[in-house]
Amino acid sequence: MRHFFVSAGETSGDFHAATIVEELKQRFPEAKVTGVAGSQMIGQGCEPLHHMYELNVMGIGDVLRSLSRIRKIEQSILSWCGSNRPDAVVLVDFSSFHMRLGRKLRTLGIPVVHFIAPKLWAWGAWRVNKLKQSQDRLASILPFETRWFARHGIEASYVGNPSAIACQNGWSGAELKQRLGVGVEQPLLALLPGSRPQELKAHVDILARTLAAVRNEIPDIACVVPLAPGVKMETLQPLWEQGAVPISRTEDGYALRADAAVAVSGTATLELALWNVPTLLIYRASPLMFFLARRLVKLNCAGLANIILGDRPVMPELLQQECTLENILSSLIPLIGNGDAAELQRREFARLRELLGQGKPAVGVVDMVASLLHQAPAE
Repeated sequence: MRHFFVSAGETSGDFHAATIVEELKQRFPEAKVTGVAGSQMIGQGCEPLHHMYELNVMGIGDVLRSLSRIRKIEQSILSWCGSNRPDAVVLVDFSSFHMRLGRKLRTLGIPVVHFIAPKLWAWGAWRVNKLKQSQDRLASILPFETRWFARHGIEASYVGNPSAIACQNGWSGAELKQRLGVGVEQPLLALLPGSRPQELKAHVDILARTLAAVRNEIPDIACVVPLAPGVKMETLQPLWEQGAVPISRTEDGYALRADAAVAVSGTATLELALWNVPTLLIYRASPLMFFLARRLVKLNCAGLANIILGDRPVMPELLQQECTLENILSSLIPLIGNGDAAELQRREFARLRELLGQGKPAVGVVDMVASLLHQAPAE
């Protein structure tokens, strides 16, 4: 009987890893899967050696305080794998923990697949040699990454993008408006202030002022704010005071197909592009964090959609001191409706969907596992 070990270290990793556990069970019906698991992985039949929340840390202070606990978990995984000899290990994202773990697993002679390549192309290229030592197969979710890794002596395979798959279905724009009680012809603006506490603190007030100012220009505009898991309603109170309506991202069929959006940089901006929503990207950070990012990150753009489309601002980006109410309005108003600015973005978003394709990442990852077992990939 085959036995696999799958490890995730955060909420998004749990979702991605659950699809891999499901695919492993389909491909190897008698297989047993153990891992560092969240609730979604457990729901697909993964037996938890540790719960992924044991690895959750935020900020350098928390990392330092948790270092002993994290090392104990690492040693527990290595001890278990040394005793149980899984046929392969799949490490999902979370490179700060998984690169070190992968290197040690390989010294035990256990093959390792790393899913979601660490973004060394943005910063951290000095870690290339460590990445070489930490995996036998590297699965990428961004198509341009394979060329970058090849130039640095690492073979990576593009297996598809999870957001491209997730955004294929869900509500239409008309269905979203119906759920919100918005007229079909009424313009709908989506505001996405981020999910981390520091992001919310930096962006909620400017977005509330944006909504008030847009209403002066477009009196009948409606506004929706998706609630990320764990975000408390009261945190977004300034937006509710301006008449924004919440919607849960966990609702069945969720798809944020609004007429335009203002979004804090993150995966959400890629999802909006895949939903064909003209979007303005904003981001504010502490002066120190922004200074460090500018020094370390070797890219022109912050948004994933922009980076994939050639590292150019298809979505306008207003970062740090440029993120003012005046600048937001001058960039946003042309995106509401079907004007030239909105249509230009939509044409580029169609190209983005072509670049990302429709490959299912879990299938590609399990193909890699099968190749390590000298089995033919799925049809």
